[in-house]
Amino acid sequence: MGETVAANAFDASALFWNPALAAQAPRAQIGFSHAAYYADVAVSYAAAYRRFGSFTLGLSLQALNSGEMDVTTEFRPYGTGEQFRWIDMGIGLSVAQRLTDLFSYGVTARYVRESVAGLVTQTAVFDLGVFYRIGDTGAQMAVAMRNFGFDASPAGEQERIVIGGEGRVVEDEFESITPPTTFLFGITYEMLRDDPRNRLLLSGQLNNPNDNSENFNVGAEYTWSDLLVLRAGYRIGIEEYSIPSLGAGFLVPGLGDGLGLRLDYAFTNLERLGTVHRVGVNVEI
Repeated sequence: MGETVAANAFDASALFWNPALAAQAPRAQIGFSHAAYYADVAVSYAAAYRRFGSFTLGLSLQALNSGEMDVTTEFRPYGTGEQFRWIDMGIGLSVAQRLTDLFSYGVTARYVRESVAGLVTQTAVFDLGVFYRIGDTGAQMAVAMRNFGFDASPAGEQERIVIGGEGRVVEDEFESITPPTTFLFGITYEMLRDDPRNRLLLSGQLNNPNDNSENFNVGAEYTWSDLLVLRAGYRIGIEEYSIPSLGAGFLVPGLGDGLGLRLDYAFTNLERLGTVHRVGVNVEI
């Protein structure tokens, strides 16, 4: 849906986009997803949450793996024969509260760790979010702030060759890194609400990252007979995105009361970087 989900991700992915949405889901959720990016980069995500009265508690895990990459230098631009990986990991604990049927808020505290070529950076970040359903109009809105936290500096040593006769130099002091904090404002409108077999959701989302320019996303989701879901979205103001992203979901029927299973797939094409494939499984208990 072009990542327009800050106001309508009422499944396990809520802990990633906006923890306030987790408080609106009627039952417990468990979700797994995997994104195959360009250049063998892959991101995996797992999350689960459950309601306890008006509160919802959740746990999430996200990991990025770059795959094996060749080490290159100014003197050996085609590779030194060595290889390395870039590995990121984030573990989050979420708490959300549903104050009314129309309003909820949520907070996620996350430990994040990056490691590459012997260097390790670790810190704590927070996600904050609120959700508001505008009565029975079919409209809803949300505000979220993601990755708000503490600066951190890499720890470890990195050896490199210096031109000019100094030979090899060991670097062990590095500048601090600021987390990529992003402000999200999303709004959705549900059309065809009175048709039990057909539902159409339109969504828009404004993104304001601290390390890039502001951008806007639009998306749509069509659901047929609570069985088939078709999605499309487009990111405005982002390089590489020239055509809409497409996706589909299938809700598995006949599993009995209290159990729901949805399988999802999404496809995004980037002009120079290539294609991105996403698959996901979400279980409602």
